[in-house]
Amino acid sequence: MIPRYARPEMTAVWSDEQKFETWLRVEIAVVEAWADAGVVPAEDARKIREHARVNVPDIMRYIDETHHDVTAFLRSAADSLGDESRWVHYGLTSNDVWDTATCLQLVAATDVLAEQVARLREVVARRALEHRDTICIGRTHGVHAEPTTFGLKLLIWVDELRRHQERLAQAREHIAVGQMSGPVGTHATVPPAVEENACERLGLAVAPVTTQIIQRDRHAYYLSVLAGIAASLEKFATEIRGLQRTEILEAEEPFAEGAQTGSSSMPHKRNPELCERVCGLARTLRGYATTGLENVALWHERDISHSGAERIILPDATGLLNYMLHIFTGVMDGLVVYPERMLRNLERTQGLIFSSKVLLALIESGMTREAAYKIVQRNSMQAWHDETPLRALLDRDPEVTDRLTESQLDALFDARAFLVHVDDSFRRLGLLSD
Repeated sequence: MIPRYARPEMTAVWSDEQKFETWLRVEIAVVEAWADAGVVPAEDARKIREHARVNVPDIMRYIDETHHDVTAFLRSAADSLGDESRWVHYGLTSNDVWDTATCLQLVAATDVLAEQVARLREVVARRALEHRDTICIGRTHGVHAEPTTFGLKLLIWVDELRRHQERLAQAREHIAVGQMSGPVGTHATVPPAVEENACERLGLAVAPVTTQIIQRDRHAYYLSVLAGIAASLEKFATEIRGLQRTEILEAEEPFAEGAQTGSSSMPHKRNPELCERVCGLARTLRGYATTGLENVALWHERDISHSGAERIILPDATGLLNYMLHIFTGVMDGLVVYPERMLRNLERTQGLIFSSKVLLALIESGMTREAAYKIVQRNSMQAWHDETPLRALLDRDPEVTDRLTESQLDALFDARAFLVHVDDSFRRLGLLSD
C-alpha cells in the first residue's frame, strides 16, 4: 500500500515496481552467491543477472491465479529467462526474499527520512539563532514563569532533533539485515556462506540467527523510533498552536495572504491547521508503533498474522513521517514571529515575573528564606489581585527597602538579568563559537 500523502521520493520506495525489483535484486544476489559456491554455472548466473526482468501487470494477473505473491513473481521472472530460470529462488523460501527485500526498502525509506530530519534541524537551528536574543515569557503549567528567549525555546528542539538523528541511525542499523536461512532457519537448503555472500552483495548485515523470518522486534523498534520523531513534531506543533492563540499571538504558521482561507464562514480566521494536522498524524503513527509491538509474538517459527498489518504500517508509517517532516519544515521555515507582542505579554503580570530575583536578593541580604518568601509572596498576590505593579508595592514596603536600594531593585527588574547564560546553551550545541 502506497500512502498517497507521501512525497514522491517516498512513494517510489514503496511502489509495486520498486518492491518487485527489490525482490529480483535479492534473487540475483543469491544466484551469484550460489555461482561463487560452484553450484550455479557461471554462464547461467550471467544470463540471470543480465536478462532477468519482472512485469508488474503480469505479476498481478498471476496473483489472481496463484493467490501467492512470490510464486507469481517467480513466474514473471521466468518469463524473461530460459532454462537458467531454474536457479532463481534455488534453496530459498518466500520470506528469505520478502523479509530481506523489505529491509532494503526500509533502509531506503530511512535514508529519505534522515535527510528530512537533518533539513528540519538546520531550519530550526537557523530560526533559533535568529531569535536567540528575542525576549519572551517562559511558561510553566501554562502560567507566566520567568523571561526566556524564543531562540532558546527553539534550541531545545534542535537538540531533540539531534537525538532523533542518532536514534534513526541506530534503527537503520537494526533493520539493515538480510536472511537466506530456509524454511525454518536451519540453513538446510542454503549454507550460511551463501547467505553471507548474498547479503554482502546487497549491502546488508546478516541476521545472525533466524526462523523463517527476520525477528519482528527489529521492526517494532524501528516503528517506535518513527513514532518518537512524530511525537516530538507533535510537541513542536503544539507549542506553535499555543503561541498562535488570539490571546497570546507570539508566533503563527505561515499564511498565504489573498489566497489561503481559514474558514468557510469567518473570513478573519487564520488557523494553525498545518500544526493541527501534524498533531493528528502523530497519533496515527503511535498506533502503528503499537501494531509493530504486537507483531513481535508469532506462532512457532512463523505465522502470517504480522504480514497483512505490515503491508499497511511499514509504508504508511514511513510515508506519514515523510509528509509530517515536509509540512513542518515548511512551517518552521516560514514561521511568523511577533517580538513586540512577546514584550507586551511579558509585561502583563505587573512585574510578577521578577519575584524570584527579589526573593534571592532578600536572602542574600541576610533574611531567612521563609521570611523572604512570605514578603515577596504577599506583595505578589496584592499585585495580582489589584493589578498594581509589583515594583511599586516593593518600593512602599519597609521590610524590602530597609535591605534593598533603589538601584538594586532596578537591576532585579531587568529581564536581561535572566538571560546572561543563554549563549552558553548555543555554544554547547556548536551554534556559537567561544
